[in-house]
Amino acid sequence: MSIISVKNLTKKFKDFVAVKDISFEVDQGEIFAFLGPNGAGKSTTIKMLTTLLHPDGGMIRLNNFDPVVQGDEVRRSFGIVFQDPSLDDELTAEENLEFHGVLYKVPSSIREKRIGELLKFVDLEDRRKSLVKTFSGGMKRRLEIARGLLHHPKILFLDEPTLGLDPQTRNHMWNYVVKLNKEEGMTIFFTTHYMEEADKVAGRIAVIDHGKIIAVGTSNELKSKTNTKTLEEAFLNLTGTTIRDEEATSKDYLRMARRMWTGRK
Repeated sequence: MSIISVKNLTKKFKDFVAVKDISFEVDQGEIFAFLGPNGAGKSTTIKMLTTLLHPDGGMIRLNNFDPVVQGDEVRRSFGIVFQDPSLDDELTAEENLEFHGVLYKVPSSIREKRIGELLKFVDLEDRRKSLVKTFSGGMKRRLEIARGLLHHPKILFLDEPTLGLDPQTRNHMWNYVVKLNKEEGMTIFFTTHYMEEADKVAGRIAVIDHGKIIAVGTSNELKSKTNTKTLEEAFLNLTGTTIRDEEATSKDYLRMARRMWTGRK
């Protein structure tokens, strides 16, 4: 059963077509990697899936809701960890989670219990009263995952979640993600530039380049298709070796928070 369905999705910025008529499905409970070079259309696609951008054509259904006209329902269906940090450094770990819970209208009795459970889950229970500005990069990433899970979403989006983290912290974080998937059946949709991460945890992988989906399959299927031995080799075979510019980023969590707060679609 598909929990994310995308058909003929298109997004333009003036004369530039960032996403070109793409279609794909993600099954409920699946770990799905969405890979591509810088500027390939990954972040633009995620922003359309998560209500931050409206498409210019095509159809999206996320948990059977339409992000364009059912924004609040869609936002309650997912949690997200952006590649850029979006925590408030001047608040404690607990206060960051509390704000998110209020934003998503989680009842106070449930909110307090859930905050305690999640801080324990990400090994930050003893730092709940500490200011986030005292946290390491890995601790902040774990807190962002806890925040994204506070309202019991069915889907967790991870946009370059391990960027800038050391290998040990990256491995630790993916252990949390796989545990979430196995124990709660949560659907995971993630992007990464670390091919070994996708190879290790993803059930299926979609590769996007120049705004088009150019391959979808398991790691072994992509390697077989390109006659290569590693996922990195398969990725380079599909997308080439030209260095790309980064896609523009923004304070997306704050934009989404404002929409939740004001009730905008």
